[in-house]
Amino acid sequence: MTFTLDTTLGELLDNPQVKAVLEKHIPGVSSHPMIAMAKGMSLNMILSMPQAAQAGLTREKAEAFLAEINEKI
Repeated sequence: MTFTLDTTLGELLDNPQVKAVLEKHIPGVSSHPMIAMAKGMSLNMILSMPQAAQAGLTREKAEAFLAEINEKI
């Protein structure tokens, strides 16, 4: 399976290998208090929210961790 910006956060977090890469790039993402609400959202949807930019998540950062994930998985 190839992960893309259309993949939901829940799909990413359900895979332990992917979750480890996400935690490396966005420390604390899997334990964030609001994570349950975002699990059904695609990365594109999350990136369109102002909170993503405030948290330091940019399209470039998302594409970088997706490339790392797809290379390892």
